[in-house]
Amino acid sequence: MHNRTGHDDRRLDRRIPIGCPALIHLEAGSRVTAKCMEIGVGGMSLHAAYVPAAGEVLDVAVAGPEGALQRPPLRVRLQVTRCNALGGGLYEIGGAIVRVVE
Repeated sequence: MHNRTGHDDRRLDRRIPIGCPALIHLEAGSRVTAKCMEIGVGGMSLHAAYVPAAGEVLDVAVAGPEGALQRPPLRVRLQVTRCNALGGGLYEIGGAIVRVVE
């Protein structure tokens, strides 16, 4: 998958590296463990052993950083904009947050 926008304007919002554990909830009811590598106002990137379809919308729950106050995970709907192989069965999934789930 390739990003639809140009390289210069694909990161208009600031991204914060966090490296927190995450779960991708699939429609069939299964879950895939992931790690949220970066998060910003408009999107996030994940590392996971999952290859999404182009444009697929994922239900993602991101746990807070270790040592942070106990809070429920951040749940978002993430529309996939890119997926790149990292090796060892892992993929970097990037996407736009289309909705924060209450």
